[in-house]
Amino acid sequence: MAANYTEDDIKSLDWREHIRMRPGMYIGKLGDGSSPDDGLYILLKEAVDNSIDEHIMGHGKEVRVEIDDEGRVEVRDFGRGIPLGKLFDCAAQINTGAKYDSNAFQKSVGLNGVGSKAVNALSDHFKVTSYREGREKCAEFERGNLTKEHKESASKEDNGTFVEFVPDESIFKNFHFVQEYLDNQFWNYCYLNAGLVMNFNNKRYVSKNGLHDLLSRKTNADELRYPIIHLKGEDIEVAISHNNDYGEDIFSFVNGQYTTQGGTHQQAFREAYIKVIREFFKKDYEASDIRTSIVAAVSVRVQEPIFESQTKTKLGSSVVSENGPTMKKFMEEFLGKELDNFLHRNAAVADALKKRIEQNEKERKELSGIRKLANERAKKANLHNKKLRDCRIHFNDEPPAKNKEEFIILQNNSTIFITEGDSASGSITKARNVDTQAVFSLRGKPLNSYSLTKKVVYENEEFNLLQHALDIEDGLDALRYNRIVVATDADRALVRQVFEQTVLPGWVRRCGARCAARPPTCAMPMNAPAP
Repeated sequence: MAANYTEDDIKSLDWREHIRMRPGMYIGKLGDGSSPDDGLYILLKEAVDNSIDEHIMGHGKEVRVEIDDEGRVEVRDFGRGIPLGKLFDCAAQINTGAKYDSNAFQKSVGLNGVGSKAVNALSDHFKVTSYREGREKCAEFERGNLTKEHKESASKEDNGTFVEFVPDESIFKNFHFVQEYLDNQFWNYCYLNAGLVMNFNNKRYVSKNGLHDLLSRKTNADELRYPIIHLKGEDIEVAISHNNDYGEDIFSFVNGQYTTQGGTHQQAFREAYIKVIREFFKKDYEASDIRTSIVAAVSVRVQEPIFESQTKTKLGSSVVSENGPTMKKFMEEFLGKELDNFLHRNAAVADALKKRIEQNEKERKELSGIRKLANERAKKANLHNKKLRDCRIHFNDEPPAKNKEEFIILQNNSTIFITEGDSASGSITKARNVDTQAVFSLRGKPLNSYSLTKKVVYENEEFNLLQHALDIEDGLDALRYNRIVVATDADRALVRQVFEQTVLPGWVRRCGARCAARPPTCAMPMNAPAP
């Protein structure tokens, strides 16, 4: 029987309830901190971004961050400090802040007055203190609810803001911060704000050369085909080089926000770069030949940026500012002048760049015939491909209209096991879930293709079949499986050592003294579920 639909079914939530009920709208996926895009790092970022915005506006050259073993986060900047009379509103009134006034924050990444409130609502404990012109004020919260508001008082502290929070463990279960992800986060702040000092648990992060330093750290200098081209202008900074890899590796940022999914600024850069190169060399190179193996970093400052989600991973703005140029024109004018001038002044770099483009062109033409033949072979083999025991649901399948959410869960569980030989694949095939788990059988010792050209992969029938099974010929966008497991034989002692150093400590952390009381060589069976 259909349920009655009445006025009683319509509910209004206050801002705390909405954030806590639908946290994904505000911080993306939750997670426990084991992935760099977990919401835990968004909480930290939201707290730090306000300090970075102060620095961008010319106030405060240092931001101090401390995170203890219990997950307590402290952020202290030396900006202007939140106006004391509006401290509570900025921490606990949704859609309230200074960033609606572009005169106060011209090119800020946080514009919606939501970020700090999301941190407040999703924290067991949240405390904010503002120091301003010899006075200070403090407010404390639990899960977004005010617990104590201190009276304004005299202060000897330097101007700035102090934020302290502890993520709510009922939402971020068994959470932990990973040092590697924190390093990347703090280094990105410094690369995008040359001269800014980030101090994390007494470790100092600072960059003198901005995106040049970023590209140097992200790439192997020995593999770069020419020295990094570093260009800076008003509201834009670019670093470019080529290496020996295939594909493109572009790091893009907007107002200090790492746009992992790109957006209009990244697309504008790709198009403008091709245009400038063609005009400089006076040759109509293929776009793929120009961009193959490029490594680049692009940072722009945009007034009132429009992102495609609250987590701000993709820019949607078509213009740089109100009544300003389009993103495409802005990028074309900058690269058309600065990159063109650089290549004219640096003939050796221009020559090395030209050689790399022409090498890409040569390899593409050589591959065209081999690729056609290899693909024809693969299509024939795929009809009776004994190496692949496929599953029914793949990561790149289009979800059906009905039971869409259940289908997406199955997609995310889609896995391919790459095994050594038919004997290993046999046992996995018998035990697998045929809906979501596929098996691909390789020979015992496949060719080591590291640093070899694509031509070698196409000529190797086994690798070409694997490439088609994964559907990665043109990149990872069409990858058919969400997880790829290399299932190989290994030395038992090594397996035991890895188990003790990786899996077991995680179990100890999760289940506490019950497991910690056991000796390091815990006798729990390898296939037992975590207690």
